[in-house]
Amino acid sequence: MVLMGQWKNFSMMINTSFGLPACPSQSNFALKFNFVMPNFKIVPLAENFCNRIRQTMRDDYGNQLFATVAAGAGPCRQSLKPFKVGADRRILVSHTPFESNNTYHQVGPIFIHAEPVETYSDIYRFPPEIKADKASFPLSILGYSSDDRMVYTELVGDKDIDERLEAVFNEHPEAAYLHVRNSEACCFICKVERR
Repeated sequence: MVLMGQWKNFSMMINTSFGLPACPSQSNFALKFNFVMPNFKIVPLAENFCNRIRQTMRDDYGNQLFATVAAGAGPCRQSLKPFKVGADRRILVSHTPFESNNTYHQVGPIFIHAEPVETYSDIYRFPPEIKADKASFPLSILGYSSDDRMVYTELVGDKDIDERLEAVFNEHPEAAYLHVRNSEACCFICKVERR
């Protein structure tokens, strides 16, 4: 099984290369080559949210924000790419990934690029640059029910994060969505939804 991002464009390109109809559906290519879409999608911070932060330089908690040169890898929660230490400028923001006020409504520090960046779009796989750097980004998975109760936790360690996200959704139907966090700093990296 191969997990793939950006299925529609890739499928159209490969289908036509192998003489199949240029259909954006998974069926033709999947039947011929056994590719399977994952059961999850990555949710980066929204572009409009990040742009509002950049324009106002205030977060949702009224904090005055400042852009500084990156002293660490981050990552940016919009692009889901590590910062270039000593080169990229970033903004530290107080943020909660929860949409409702509940017991787990954790406000914590996250970074975004100071300049506009492209929002992470390869949403059917975990960001490869974060995945590849286990030293800078030790990961944990937290699962939440539809009423925002924590129902699952896991330290990823040396395991494959894409495989673990898939497995959690397969094995834990009570988990409506997941948060991936840095397991050392405990800061939020991204939300993961069922597909």
